[in-house]
Order: sequence, then C-alpha cells, then structure tokens
Amino acid sequence: MTTAPSASAESAAADQYERRGWYFYDWANSGYVTTVGTVLFAPYLTSIAEQAACGRAGTADDPCRTNLDILGVGIAPGSLAFYVVTAATLISALFLPIVGAIADRSPRKKLWMCGFAWIGSLAACSMVFVAGDRWLLGALLLFVGHICLGSSMVVYDAILCDIAGPDERDEVSSRGWAAGYLGGFILLAFNLGVVTAHDALGISQGLAVRLSLLSAGLWWGLFTIVPFLRLRNRPPVAVVVVPVEGGRASLIRQSFGQLFQTLKHAKTYPMTLLFLIAYLFFNDGIQTVIAVSSTYGEKQLGFATQVLIATILLVQLVAFFGALAFGRIAKRFGSRRTIMAGLVVWMAIVVAGFMLPSKQIVPFLAMGFTIGLVLGGTQALSRSLFSQLIPRGREAEYFSLYQAGERGTSWLGTLVFGLVHQLTGSYRPAIVALGLFFVVGLILLSRVDMRRGIREAGNIQPTVV
Repeated sequence: MTTAPSASAESAAADQYERRGWYFYDWANSGYVTTVGTVLFAPYLTSIAEQAACGRAGTADDPCRTNLDILGVGIAPGSLAFYVVTAATLISALFLPIVGAIADRSPRKKLWMCGFAWIGSLAACSMVFVAGDRWLLGALLLFVGHICLGSSMVVYDAILCDIAGPDERDEVSSRGWAAGYLGGFILLAFNLGVVTAHDALGISQGLAVRLSLLSAGLWWGLFTIVPFLRLRNRPPVAVVVVPVEGGRASLIRQSFGQLFQTLKHAKTYPMTLLFLIAYLFFNDGIQTVIAVSSTYGEKQLGFATQVLIATILLVQLVAFFGALAFGRIAKRFGSRRTIMAGLVVWMAIVVAGFMLPSKQIVPFLAMGFTIGLVLGGTQALSRSLFSQLIPRGREAEYFSLYQAGERGTSWLGTLVFGLVHQLTGSYRPAIVALGLFFVVGLILLSRVDMRRGIREAGNIQPTVV
C-alpha cells in the first residue's frame, strides 16, 4: 500500500530536478541577452562604426552623419546594429523552422539546444576583439549570436511541453523567465562594477565594455552545462514520416518535407496562426523597445553607460518579481487576459518614452521600473499560452515559427526604428512609432478563441486560459 505514494513522490522529485535544470538555461542565456543584446553591444558597436565612418564617436548634440559603405549602400552608423538584427531575423525565418523540424525528430533535443548555445557563447566571447575599426567583425559576431540564441530557444521552448502539463505551464514558464532575469541582474551588477571602476582597475572604458561582453559569453556557455546534465532525452512523439522518393529519407530531408507539410496544412489550426501573428506584432514591439533602450538613453537622452546599466539592472530586478506575479495573476484571470492588460501598459510606456526629457534620471528610472513590471510576465505567459495551441509532436517546429518574433530576433520593429531614425535624424519619433505594434497585437489577440484553438490542436484543456 505504500509503494504507490513512494513512487509518486520519487516521480515528483525527478520532475522538479529536471525543471530546475530547464530554468537554468534561461539563467544562462540571459547573460547574453542583457549584457550584449540589451545594454552594451549596440551602443558600443555604434561608437566603433562612427569612429570608422567619421573618425570620432557621435553624441546626442553632434551626431555622426557620414554613412558606412556596405556593398555600395550607405548605412548610418547609428542604424547598423538594428539592421544586423533585422538581417539575422530574416535569415531565421528560413533557418529556425528547419532547426525545429529536426529537433522534433531527434531523441537528443538537449544536445541541439546546448550545441547552439555553445556556438553562440563562443561568438559572444569573441566580441572582446571588436575594437578600433573592426565594426564589420562586430556585426558578424552579433549576427551569429542572434542566430544561435534563436536556434537554442526553439528547442528550449519545446522542452516546456515535455516537462509540464497544461495546468502547470504558466507557473513553470514564469519561473524560467524569473530565473533568467535574476541571472541577468547578477551578471549586469558585476559588469556595472567593472565599467564604473575602469579607472581604478587601470583599464579604459572600451576595454571594460569588451571584458563585460566576454563575461556574458562565458556565463552563457558555462551555465548551459547545468541543463545539459539535468534534462532527459525523450523519443519523438507522433512524428509523421514524409515519403521521399528513392527510399528512406535522411533526417534533414525529412525535416524539410515535414516543414512544407506543416505550412500546407497550417489552415487546420486557425487560432494557432492568429496567435502567432498577434505575437509577432506585440513581441516585435517589446523586443525592439528592449533592444534600442540603451542606444536611445545614450544617444538621445545623453546618459552615460553607467546610468544605462543601472537602469537595466532595475528592470531586471523588477522583472524577476513581475514574472512571478504575472504567473499568479494568470491563475485567476487567465493568461490571455493578463497579457492583454500588459499590452495596454506597453502602449503607455512608448508614449512616455517619446516625452522623456534629456538628462533627467528620475523619469528614466520610472519608465524602467514600469517596463520591468510587464516585461517578464507578458513574455512568460505568451510562451505557455502558445504551448497549449501546438499539435503534440510538433512543438519545436511550431516554436521555431514563434521564435521569429522572439527576444533579440525582432525584425520589423528594428527595421522601422532604424528607418525612422535615418529619415528624421532623431530617435524620439522612432520610439513612439513602436506603439503601433502593441495596438495591432492587442486587437489580434482579442480575437483568439483559446478554447477552440486548444481543441483543434487535440490538447487537454487547462482549467483557466
């Protein structure tokens, strides 16, 4: 009579052990997302590009107006980083679905996730060599890092469906995001000390920034070892074999064939597609706000790097609690309604950003606090909500489409931001233009019938959605 409870307890302990390992990958990659993707690298690469183009770094009062020449096309140095992210995401639209289709067929998902993570961490570590006029090297490493981040996150997100049931995913997803924000906070706090105390350490600010980039790559690579050791490999589930002429198909040929089949029959899941489109819009807005915040603060508002890092630290710390709070709120009101409320707050944020006065720290910190409240929650709940709409056995394949609009791989938002800046010479109209993404995303999300979508995907209905 005591065997069943004992077995149940052992199973629960094993589940928690694996979930904690899964949380650690959010902890690991957030070092790259915050230090490289959000705070330091975009303004640093902009300064390197401005020096190469103009012989000096531009300022808010005296920007560099000489363009870089890339294959005969003039590129404003201030827009370079955003164009690189745009290019990386356009390539991702073709590449990530193939990664997802392969992962769905592989019994070694964690190896795919960790392999891409380690390649990306190597690219991040190599950013320590970006100095002088090596803006092209910086652009290439940023491109590789974003591709590898997106690829690893495709598999990581898909594993959520393996380790958590329908009623557990909001909580598990929120804890993963919370762990990521805490990890990003700790690493950024360390980097803040290095950048702030660079004179006392006997190094230049540029070297301090490059060492911080190196630390982000090491953080990403080393902490990825934890999920590699803890996560279990599972056999593929409900994989449809696509006939290929000439005999048994290779893994890659099978994956291409299944991708075409998924796109062909996508109309079978209209609510899933509608959610994806809504997510593409509002997450483009979120990711672009995060990606351009440091450049906006430095180039438009005139803040020093130390202020920017301190503000992002505030965002990271508040987002840790915000992600956990949103998970609790979703238990009562449902994920969809909670996300929609968060999008209304995001609209207010971009309008406030347009009106922020230059060199006034308190309003800038207040905006950072508000961003932290809604940042983790909207992202964590979006991931768990989408997982309910995916047909079983195609998690990585569908999450690859999801990743097209995921953190650090937004393309339309960064494109709009870069174009508006290049046309107007100011970041203020560029930031307020991002409000359109939240408006469109909110309208589309309000039309998603979650119960219908879960039923069409053949999944178990959770208690609250």
